[in-house]
Amino acid sequence: MYTTLLADATLYEALLAIDLDLAETAQAGGCLICGGRLHHADFPRKPRGGPASLGAEYDRRLSFCCAACRKRLTPMSVRFLGRRVYLGVVVLLAGVLRQGPTPWRVTQLRDALGVSVDTLRRWHRWWREAFVHTAFWKAAQARLVPAVEPTTLPRGLVERFAGGACMQIVATLRFLGPLTTRSAVALTAGRGRSAEVAS
Repeated sequence: MYTTLLADATLYEALLAIDLDLAETAQAGGCLICGGRLHHADFPRKPRGGPASLGAEYDRRLSFCCAACRKRLTPMSVRFLGRRVYLGVVVLLAGVLRQGPTPWRVTQLRDALGVSVDTLRRWHRWWREAFVHTAFWKAAQARLVPAVEPTTLPRGLVERFAGGACMQIVATLRFLGPLTTRSAVALTAGRGRSAEVAS
């Protein structure tokens, strides 16, 4: 069921709509440092792994710059997982598809996604070794009862969310939102939402 999502145009459209909404909310809130007006200062991106039909909107990462103090604010994203060149949904689904009772072989994933074996191994290590040591994951685990075992990541996390496969993937990408920007959550307490710290 997860394999069909890799080419599902409606999923990519939904992720773009969520990112646009996150960006609109961030821009409306103004600069978190001085309260100044935010102007678009998007980053160019050349995302890999998505279907060939992705529109030009996927060639940019939404971001803002304050008109007064020039500090950057980059809202969370469900399309991009930090600075990785592959789309977040691809990194997530590649991890999920390596697991389970009938996992895809690495060669099948490589062929389907256009990802090298070394990259797939690196993502697998990231989920099992680096991700579990992030401050984000350590704090997030408290909300997951019972705890998600590191050996089941990322499938164990995806399966915590209700709904069909598409809804689970979108919910997981939303959950991972703080990891998608260095601006993550430093000012959450002061402004009531995820915010960017000065880069």
